[in-house]
Amino acid sequence: MLATSAGCYGSYGAFNALHKWNGHATDNKVANSAIHFGLWVLPVYPLALLGDWVIFNNIEFITGNPVFR
Repeated sequence: MLATSAGCYGSYGAFNALHKWNGHATDNKVANSAIHFGLWVLPVYPLALLGDWVIFNNIEFITGNPVFR
């Protein structure tokens, strides 16, 4: 439970940057939703979460600076 706490383990910058980009990928909400679904099916979102959890959040913890801004 403690490892999933946002304040304890980092900002999940890669996932949030991907999600922010996906929200503005096109001017069409339906197209953005299709892209969002596709990025879950192709495991882009899960890989971003894994990268955050294993690599980027640890770098952020050690350096004190977020990897993704």
